[in-house]
Amino acid sequence: MPPKRARAAATTSDDEPKIRADALRPTLALAKQIYEQLDDGEIPRMRLPLRTKQNLSFQMREGVWKLGKAMGTRSARKLDGALMLLRTFYLVDFINEMARDRKTSTLRELYYISEGWEEAKFHSEDESNLLIEDLEVLCQRLREDFRLHPEENGASVIGDLTIKERNRKGQVKRINCRDDVGDGGYSLPFNVEKEKISFVGTNAKFVIAIECGGMVDRLAENGFDEDQKAILIHLKGQPARSTRRFLKRLTEELELPVVVFTDGDPWSFRIFASVAFGAIKTAHISNYLATPGAEFLGVTASDIENYELPSDALSDQDVRALQAELTDPRFATAEWRSEIELMLKNGKKAEQQSLAKYGLNYVTEHYLPEKLNQMGVL
Repeated sequence: MPPKRARAAATTSDDEPKIRADALRPTLALAKQIYEQLDDGEIPRMRLPLRTKQNLSFQMREGVWKLGKAMGTRSARKLDGALMLLRTFYLVDFINEMARDRKTSTLRELYYISEGWEEAKFHSEDESNLLIEDLEVLCQRLREDFRLHPEENGASVIGDLTIKERNRKGQVKRINCRDDVGDGGYSLPFNVEKEKISFVGTNAKFVIAIECGGMVDRLAENGFDEDQKAILIHLKGQPARSTRRFLKRLTEELELPVVVFTDGDPWSFRIFASVAFGAIKTAHISNYLATPGAEFLGVTASDIENYELPSDALSDQDVRALQAELTDPRFATAEWRSEIELMLKNGKKAEQQSLAKYGLNYVTEHYLPEKLNQMGVL
């Protein structure tokens, strides 16, 4: 791949953005709909797409999971339906109250806040999380638009990427994710949309998304991001939604290719799949989170053989996971099938750090350049 010129992105205005009325409008429309049904003497109800396996399909052309057209009705005709409607509108009221007061809430806080909703309180955090997902589907918005977020933030970023971030006080600060941060890199917030983070520019040629923190530290210490003009992103295991959204923005707005570097086991293969194609749980927002152009770099079953890496035996659970992946449409290519079958045949898995067998510099001086050249990234 020929060297690419420095990329710049259009920046947003430094004026403080208004509360996102477009995100709140669907919640108010939903409340109005129920009010009008009650005013007309009707039993309140609302329709929403079914989030069942039968109503999910993998769109090969787009490379993402999508909900089908099957719909369900949530009605107050039965007690369970009435309770869910009641909870829904407590939640809508809470979301609009947060927007008015310029507050945010963690998913855990929302669960405890519902203790004050009397009969409408949730009995577990799973119940509140599922209702938030229903509201995402109904309103075609994200929970981040509703000012709701998990306890943890997203990935850490190391590399020559300059951004502008709006802090909690509305001040905009310019940050280079290599020169203006500590050893841990720039930590992504839960909201990575344009009103929070805008891209100024980069000289990087590609993004390498890495599963393990130790490997991120190794690449950074060895100067891989500078030598190869790469942006390092620590996925922290199964990546958070903000991490996946950030990766998608990098590819769309800065036209940077993304490669995913994980351990060589079935669970790490699924980490790659969630980045590239999305997950069943978030099928209703796959177009927002998935980066179908992302490529898997390694560790592959072939790498374990070709590089003679230290390995561990597959567990029974690993074997079952690999067999399931053989029927997973995200792994339907001949290349993936070959790698999964080879791992099953050899009965071996390996960690990224097993490359240290050849020394601390081997991964950055040999393994990664060799693999990246084969992929056409370098």
